[in-house]
This record gives sequence, structure tokens and C-alpha cells, in this order.
Amino acid sequence: MAKPSRSRTQSETYLRADSGGDDGSRTGSGSPILELLVIFALVLVVQGLTAFVGVMSGLFVLAPPLTTNPWTIVTSVYAHDGFGHLVSNSIALLVFGWPVARATTRAHFHAFFVITGAIAGVSQIVITGAIAAIPFVPVAPTAGVLGASGAVFALLGYLVASNRLSSGLASVVDIPRWLSILVALGLATAVTFATASPGVALIAHFTGFLVGVLAGRARVLAVDSGPAGGRSAV
Repeated sequence: MAKPSRSRTQSETYLRADSGGDDGSRTGSGSPILELLVIFALVLVVQGLTAFVGVMSGLFVLAPPLTTNPWTIVTSVYAHDGFGHLVSNSIALLVFGWPVARATTRAHFHAFFVITGAIAGVSQIVITGAIAAIPFVPVAPTAGVLGASGAVFALLGYLVASNRLSSGLASVVDIPRWLSILVALGLATAVTFATASPGVALIAHFTGFLVGVLAGRARVLAVDSGPAGGRSAV
């Protein structure tokens, strides 16, 4: 995400492909990924068209105050700061999102994507604004933010926390809650700084990854995949 200013839950049950119906309840399909890629491309075209009449920012850039253009909390998740930004996020979405998409339903995946992306974007605006208000702290508030990488980082966090290795370890090792929190914060910090570069919304990346880890631990995307009540897990 870049600023325009610049189971069963345990380890014995895993992915179960192509179960359910085609009404948003189907698991084992990568179609949500393809749908998102199409949406990204269409939104980028609309961004280009609306930029000519000077309304692109009001439609797609999440900027303070959040109450001015509240729809951008959602639309900014699907918008990008140019073709290169779209390509990089699309590649990351394919890598991290595909396994998650195959383990949940289309409806759950899309809801997870937009909600985590919105949370990440809002956190970037709110937290940088709060820090900038502290005297003598050399941090400028974020003027605006757009992009899908907050949601993509959430998918990465979910994948890290809900994969077979994590599930197996959690089932045999009693890990203290404080240590789990410390590890999650450490991973979020490491992944965030690994992607640091000018114009990148680091707080959005950090928040997205952390929310994804918490969601992965809670298995919020796990679904019943058969009459026996088995669950699909990443």
C-alpha cells in the first residue's frame, strides 16, 4: 500500500478442494483471486478517466479527515498508484492469497480482503495523524493512501498463523499467550521493515499483517466442508 504523495482446526485436516456450491459457499476455488485482479484493472482504468476531470482523489484516495469521503475507506483498497504498484500487489496477492482462497468461500475471502484492507488504511491515517500531533516528533501525517497491500499483508499473516506447521505446533506445545503476542508483533515488525521504501505506508503493512495473524489464529476463514463437519484449513 503506497501513499499517492507518493483443521478441523488441528493439523490433521487441511485443504479440501472443490466442495460446496457456486453461490459464494464453495471452497477450494481460486476464483476470488481472479475476480480481484479484474477489479484492480477496472479500477485503475476508472482512476485514469476520473483523473482527467480532477475527481480521482475524492473517489479513491483515503485521506484525512476520514468523514469527508468515507467511501474511500473501501474504494482505496482496490485502487493503485500506477501500473507498477498494481503489478507488485497482484503478484503478492497471487502468492499469498491463493492458498487462503482455496481454503475458504468466495464470500468470506472477499469480506476478509476488504475489511482488513480498510482497517490497514484507516490505521495509517489515524496513527500517523496522532503521532504527528505530538510536539517535537518529526513525523508528518499521511496525506493520503491507496492500494491493496494492507489486505495482502493480512493474507500473508493469516497464512503464517493458520498453516499446517503452526497448527501442529500449537497442538503439541503449550505456548504462553504473552509469547504468542510477542512473536506476532516481532513478525509484523520484521515483515514491515523488510518492505520499507519511500512512499510506502508502513503502518498499514504492520496493521494488515498483525490483523491477519490474529484472524489466522482464530481461524475466521475456516468453513465446514462436508456433512461430517470437517473443516478446511490452510
